[in-house]
Amino acid sequence: MNKNNNNSSLKKFFIKLLAITLAIIIVINITYNLIFADKLEMLTMLLSLNKEENIEKMKDKVRLEINKGLNKDQMISDDDKKLLLRLYNKIQKEFKNLETE
Repeated sequence: MNKNNNNSSLKKFFIKLLAITLAIIIVINITYNLIFADKLEMLTMLLSLNKEENIEKMKDKVRLEINKGLNKDQMISDDDKKLLLRLYNKIQKEFKNLETE
C-alpha cells in the first residue's frame, strides 16, 4: 500500500512540475513578445540601414512624421521650445567667440 501511495505522490509531483514549467514558459514568451519584440525589430532595422529597402522605409517614416507634425497646431511643446532656444543662444555665443579669435 505504501508503494502505491508513493507512486501516486510521484505522479502528482511530476504533473505539478510539468504545469509549473509550462506556466513559466508561457509567461516568459508573453513577456518577450510584449516588451522586447518591438524594440528588437526597430534595432534590427536600424542596424540594417545599408540595405536600400530599409533606407526607403526610414525615409517614408520620417516623411510621415513630418507631415503629422505640420498638420498640428503646435509642433513643439513650450518646454521643448525653451530648451531649443537656450541651445540656440549657447551655440550662437560660441560662434561669436569663434569670430573674435
